[in-house]
Amino acid sequence: MAHAAEVIHARPKMMTVVAIMAGLLRIMWGTGTGSEVMSRMAAPMVGGMISSTVLTVAVIPAIYALVKQWRRGLELEG
Repeated sequence: MAHAAEVIHARPKMMTVVAIMAGLLRIMWGTGTGSEVMSRMAAPMVGGMISSTVLTVAVIPAIYALVKQWRRGLELEG
């Protein structure tokens, strides 16, 4: 179940990622003077944006939920 804070923070994160990815993909697929160098710089940045988004939106909240559930289980036992 999503908490209010998760929903509030997901929208600005996704808007930022979409804006950055739009610029980076144009650089990655661009042609012209210096495009070889710029595309090599943009490729790792695209990967970083994708991985940071997946971590922020899915992995970290899932780990948080597991730890919270584990702590509740310890409180019930003790």
